[in-house]
Amino acid sequence: MPKCTQKEFGFPSFDRREIAANFGGGDVSSDGGVMLLREADRRLGLVAALDAVLPDPRDPDLIVHRQVDLLRQRIYGLALGYEDLNDHETLRADVVWQTALERGEVLASDSTLCRLEKRANRAAAVAFHRVLIEKFIGSFAQAPEELILDFDATDDRVHGQQEGRHFHGYYGDWCFLPLYVFCGEQLLVSYLRPSNIDAAHHSWAILKLLTQRLRAAWPQVRIIFRGDSGFCRWRMLRWCDQHQVDYIVGLAKNTRLKALGADLMEQAQAGFAFSGEKQRRFAWLEYAAGTWDRARRVIAKAEYGEQGENPRFVVTSLQGEAQVLYDELYCGRGEMENRIKEQQLGLFSDRTSCHGWWANQFRVLLSACAYVLLETIRRVGLAATEMARAQVGTIRLKLLKIGTVIVRNTRRIRLFFSSAYPYAALFRQVCATFAGP
Repeated sequence: MPKCTQKEFGFPSFDRREIAANFGGGDVSSDGGVMLLREADRRLGLVAALDAVLPDPRDPDLIVHRQVDLLRQRIYGLALGYEDLNDHETLRADVVWQTALERGEVLASDSTLCRLEKRANRAAAVAFHRVLIEKFIGSFAQAPEELILDFDATDDRVHGQQEGRHFHGYYGDWCFLPLYVFCGEQLLVSYLRPSNIDAAHHSWAILKLLTQRLRAAWPQVRIIFRGDSGFCRWRMLRWCDQHQVDYIVGLAKNTRLKALGADLMEQAQAGFAFSGEKQRRFAWLEYAAGTWDRARRVIAKAEYGEQGENPRFVVTSLQGEAQVLYDELYCGRGEMENRIKEQQLGLFSDRTSCHGWWANQFRVLLSACAYVLLETIRRVGLAATEMARAQVGTIRLKLLKIGTVIVRNTRRIRLFFSSAYPYAALFRQVCATFAGP
């Protein structure tokens, strides 16, 4: 008996016109913007550089999916919003994805990508970080005069029995404590750490390595280390003093600091009592904790408003007006928190659900690489446009998630984007930027 399959179906009519539908539209994808990621990657050379430093232990005669294709598939997937490996069970058959990876056949399965993650180790993590730093250096056409290195730690909550997980009292949950280093909006370090450590753990060593490499590239560059009070460690500050690295770092409040700033706070309180408006006063202090090697200059901020007093203290080696340094330089580190949110919320760097430690570190680094590609699109392709400050989620929504019809034959691959696509001119402009010299 023949099998009958309904190929066409309908919807209620509109304006006396029949609405018919079927699933015979050919190769259609919602990820046409993956081609833009491909162009940014080709311009930057990121994934090719990652592939060059990651050993592939597989037998070359038995390889079906090249390692560089596996890396592209996983990194592009994160950039396009696919956080789980099993998403690739359907993506692997998407013709526009195959085109972006320069393959004419089905891409790797989730199990193949999983094996890639599981063979990560310490050497791979170090090598990937070196690539990120080299790409950062290569992004400058000429030597910069000054670089501000922002250090910050955050919580990466876990919900399984992952290696290295611990309960953190401040965050009130089981988590990791990754360390990020940004310079402006560019990512340099994405380092996974257990949470049973000091927030500044290994930051001194990372600062030293970064300083050595950056000064090897640019001997005259001025480096400023910036962080919150979790990174105020006197030995680290002493190292900065000895190696001509400036710093501006938060200093945790204590009774001694409050006593030193008492007169300033009284002035702020009196000003609030007189005007009824929040008052802020700034001054320089000399301060040394009992364990420090010497006294250092501290910016004291005395703020008084309806909620009462709110003192803040920042230790720095920089010269200048206290309020200007606090407002324009130290408070600028708040932008880094937005970049971390992009990592965790937009690019799933907290999807550390592997059991093995190094597989989770590898996932964090893959997310970092996805960020580098999107940041390159923002910094290079979208410069001086209305999306020059767009977050990665906005870039994904407006430039990457594009409905596309693909027609492929032996001689040509044609991509048909919607005629009603509202950002067509901007998309063309970004493509032209990456296609240029």
